[in-house]
Amino acid sequence: MHNSKLTKVLLTGLTLVAASTMVGCSDEPAKAERAAFVEINKNPFPSTYKALPSVPTLITNVTLLDGIGGMVENTSILLENGKIKAIGNDLPVPADDANVIDGKGKWVTPGIIDVHSHLGVYATPDTGSHADGNEMVKPVTAAVWAEHSIWPQDPGFRRALAGGVTSMQILPGSGNLIGGRGVTVKNLPNRVIQDMKFPGAPYGLKMACGENPKRVYGKKGGPMTRMGNVAGYRQAWSDAQNYQQAWDKYKKDYDAGKDVKAPKRDLNLETLAGVLDGEILVHMHCYRADDMGTMMDVMKEFDYQIASFQHAVGAYKIADKLAENNVCSAMWADWWGFKMEAYDGIRENIPMVANAKACAIVHSDSDQGIQRLNQEAAKALADGQRVGINFTKADAWTWLSSNAAKSLGIFEETGSLEIGKNADVVLWSTDPFSTYSQAELVFIDGGVAYDRKKPETWAISDYELGQVGEGDHK
Repeated sequence: MHNSKLTKVLLTGLTLVAASTMVGCSDEPAKAERAAFVEINKNPFPSTYKALPSVPTLITNVTLLDGIGGMVENTSILLENGKIKAIGNDLPVPADDANVIDGKGKWVTPGIIDVHSHLGVYATPDTGSHADGNEMVKPVTAAVWAEHSIWPQDPGFRRALAGGVTSMQILPGSGNLIGGRGVTVKNLPNRVIQDMKFPGAPYGLKMACGENPKRVYGKKGGPMTRMGNVAGYRQAWSDAQNYQQAWDKYKKDYDAGKDVKAPKRDLNLETLAGVLDGEILVHMHCYRADDMGTMMDVMKEFDYQIASFQHAVGAYKIADKLAENNVCSAMWADWWGFKMEAYDGIRENIPMVANAKACAIVHSDSDQGIQRLNQEAAKALADGQRVGINFTKADAWTWLSSNAAKSLGIFEETGSLEIGKNADVVLWSTDPFSTYSQAELVFIDGGVAYDRKKPETWAISDYELGQVGEGDHK
């Protein structure tokens, strides 16, 4: 009796469980859909650059430096549809509306590329109101972008154009360990910076080692020593690795069908992760050879690439290591000794770096020096020749164009006179290594950006127009 009652109770219970299960199945609400995938826009401020109008242009009878080590005398170059169409002798005139220029006695080169400029972020006139290059509020400010400080009406852009500069990288200042993103621009001054941005050029990240961050942060809680600087870089890169891994895991889990929440966005770490992903190039203000060696060690520890050391006064001491690690050095010809870490400078720095098969670049870091970069290269060439480092003029022009373009990630488009490349070209009145040489015509993408013989066509900054007097507006 007892067993039969127990059996009856168990059967009844199973029936109820089954029934409840069936009810649960039929009445279960539909599973909520996953949140939409969060994808960060890596190009929120795209270039709106438009090339100048152009006509087919044939320049004849010139001495040509191709920017990659070649020199040809008494030759011609054809620019068409914004590109270099042909180079050689007896080129036919391409069209009835073509502009034919007799360049007898003149020289043609690729446009100069300055890899270290602060035009626009430290604009002329030099006032505190125009000092927008250093966000010195904490040692790591990778979140800031130089383009958001650039004043495109800076008169310095026009003066650089008159010196044959067709492209440049504009960087934040060097007060921080990590100062923020730089931007590469075409030297065609416009209304807003996006109209000047070099299409497709990768961003650069400005970093600084040595005395500058020490001086700024020594009384602000640090870092106050070189070892403190290095600890700061390493912590920043470690944090960036964690951020990179968190986003990689989020993407992997989402692709696996999991309902996951995206990590919190961090603009500092986003830029640093871009470096670790190989999308953003590091350009590092560094003077002493030992500092550069240390930074290459850090580079290897966190597996990123330094594109260039900027200023690099002591680069000649470690030129072989720079070549081994594929790191360029952007240098002055003879600017040194203005602070302790700059006292190891020698006039043969640039040719010695190039002689070690390392990537040597002449840069300005100056709104005045950018107007005469051809003369800076001439000084470096002569200083090398005086000690038996006999580079040619064709070799030396690589310091102004192709090497610079390579360090900025734009060599596929510009930096040399090769068929199919952008027609960024300068016609010089004579040998451009002469102090008497002038840029007569500057072409950017085949359009005439500067014509020395037509002052009425020169772009003028708003600031150069002067103030409107009372009643002048009537």
